[in-house]
Amino acid sequence: MTASHTTDATLMRQEVTEIPDAIQRLLDAAPKMIEPAAKAIRAGGPKMIATIARGSSDHCATYLKYAFEIDAGIPVASLGPSVASIYGARLELAGCVTISISQSGMSPDIVEATRAAGGGGAVVVSITNNAQSPLAGVSDHTFDIAAGPERSVAATKTFVNSLIAGLLLLGHWRGNTDLLQALHKLPQQCRDALDCGWDPLIRELRDARSLYVLGRGPSFAIANEVALKFKETCQMQAEAYSAAEVMHGPVSIVGEGFPVLALAGRDASLEPTLKAVSGLATNKAKTFTTAGKAEGAVTLDTVASGHPLTDPIPTLVSFYSFVETLARARGRNPDAPPNLRKVTQTA
Repeated sequence: MTASHTTDATLMRQEVTEIPDAIQRLLDAAPKMIEPAAKAIRAGGPKMIATIARGSSDHCATYLKYAFEIDAGIPVASLGPSVASIYGARLELAGCVTISISQSGMSPDIVEATRAAGGGGAVVVSITNNAQSPLAGVSDHTFDIAAGPERSVAATKTFVNSLIAGLLLLGHWRGNTDLLQALHKLPQQCRDALDCGWDPLIRELRDARSLYVLGRGPSFAIANEVALKFKETCQMQAEAYSAAEVMHGPVSIVGEGFPVLALAGRDASLEPTLKAVSGLATNKAKTFTTAGKAEGAVTLDTVASGHPLTDPIPTLVSFYSFVETLARARGRNPDAPPNLRKVTQTA
């Protein structure tokens, strides 16, 4: 494999390379931290799970929605934070579990929605990188994701560890030893993922203005995160679509040379995703995929995790390494995106 990353020490680069160690810290702390929440969920037998998040954290919540619905067969809904913070509505959540996700744990609307969920009778779990935050103060169970300080505006290691914290909760709650064993393989897999070279995509996107990012299932959640990172770090228009939905209205603007990145998960969605990519390639789009072989597409180097619920994570780490390099190749500073701050506080 040819490494796309360099030794240039942007904050984003430093934090991407810290991901394997951050994952290991979380895994080491997980049993003592997560088992009390898992026990409470088992005892309650919830009929629904709801998530509370914004931005990258909401992409994490979408990933966990797929994972919990696939593995536990329990519906997962996304709650609008403003329902509590602006509209003052009370939701009846007795018999439910809510999972709030916030790197800083400081956004007022997330905190207020979480407080309201507890008032509505839910078992309240929070996932945060700040165990002393206001969010932790209104939660029944708080998972400190142990990512360490993250100074880059673009969240990377905190996003990955938030995903893993949610999957650890699922694994402990359900007694899913296959999932727990797969999670413990991630530190080394993510080290290997840092060395996956996506040079063909750098050459294609160095001067591009826009692209589509595709995925299905958990990989659709990652597609949303990837599209956001293109915007944040490279200031290019990227839109995420389900590989099923792109063939409806969005395909109308996919013409010759239009770039498409398909995050093809190694799960039941693989073949349908590759079929969609092949269809776009017939329009002479410049197509790239992260797994499998699609007619007319370039397959990028990735690390297979061996489990369908963890497989997108090493691929995401390879993407983070790639997009930091791409940003600099486009003359951008990924540590200083225009108009953005590290902590966004919304009412």
